[in-house]
Amino acid sequence: MAKAAREIDLIDARPAFRQADADALNQRFEGVDTMTMLRTVFAEGLAGHVAVVSSFGTESAVLLHLVAQADRNVPVIFVDTLKMFDETLDYRDTLIGAFGFTDSRVVAPRPEVIAAKDETGLRWSYDPDGCCDIRKVEPMARAKDGLDAWISGRKAFQSVTRQNLPRFEVEDGRLKLNPLGDWTKDDLEAYFAEHDLPRHPLEAQGYLSIGCEPCTSKVLPGEDPRAGRWRGWDKMECGIHSPISAAPETGDSDEPANQPVF
Repeated sequence: MAKAAREIDLIDARPAFRQADADALNQRFEGVDTMTMLRTVFAEGLAGHVAVVSSFGTESAVLLHLVAQADRNVPVIFVDTLKMFDETLDYRDTLIGAFGFTDSRVVAPRPEVIAAKDETGLRWSYDPDGCCDIRKVEPMARAKDGLDAWISGRKAFQSVTRQNLPRFEVEDGRLKLNPLGDWTKDDLEAYFAEHDLPRHPLEAQGYLSIGCEPCTSKVLPGEDPRAGRWRGWDKMECGIHSPISAAPETGDSDEPANQPVF
């Protein structure tokens, strides 16, 4: 009996999804349009307990509209770093209401962690990796508790760090969906126009990729769409979509992980 119990424990501890599962899904949905893929994944429960994660940035309306058309009961998760533009918070409310989502969730950094590690609120200015860890990566890790899969809005064209994105991948045993991975900027613009989707109020001012207010700047003509993020630093991702892991809540170093590039 004890041996059987141990075997059950081992089985239960295994990741819910493996690379073979992602490979099979990529093969099944190769050439299938995004809406059909999403509707099938939701209707057949192929991703288990799944949620869409959104930054409510300049391109977020496309993915959110697609998900809402497929199943508006899918939870929408927003990580509020407490450093967001007021316009982003307003845009979130606009899209959630316009698309009729029934389950909107907000996760924020723990107050005690902010008090211990960013009391002045200026960690972004000397250690952007550390700031992202406590304000975005750790809260996002909590938000994913209980999820079997999550949906990302990443697109391959956004930066060199996002090239060759598969539709399905596995991360820490969870299935990760990138429904817009192969969409181009023209595809997004056409979808915005076809469905008359609301635009982020800061986009017209030259903010093409929007994150936290202190670390977001306007993008100049000809620049990478994400060039306005962490300008002057050797940093392209917040850590949610990279191998960088969340820092533990206690005992980590406050020394800068990156050096500024001038």
